[in-house]
Amino acid sequence: MKKLHTATLSIALLVLLSACGSKPGDRALSGAGIGAGVGAVGGALMGSPATGALVGGAVGAAAGGLTNQNDINLGEPLWR
Repeated sequence: MKKLHTATLSIALLVLLSACGSKPGDRALSGAGIGAGVGAVGGALMGSPATGALVGGAVGAAAGGLTNQNDINLGEPLWR
């Protein structure tokens, strides 16, 4: 049950923090980075941080690239 709770919390954080920036490329890049970090933490709690980082990065990139700044806007990315 704890693993399910951790996975659910990780996915929720990923969606909330999925992207910043206004261009799809910026949003996908920041979403991938945030997703990989959240996925690695969730994966570490479940026994496989590398798998968690890969899955989290992929989901984060997709969430960032498929949303626009009207859906989720965390401001300009750090590299801009």
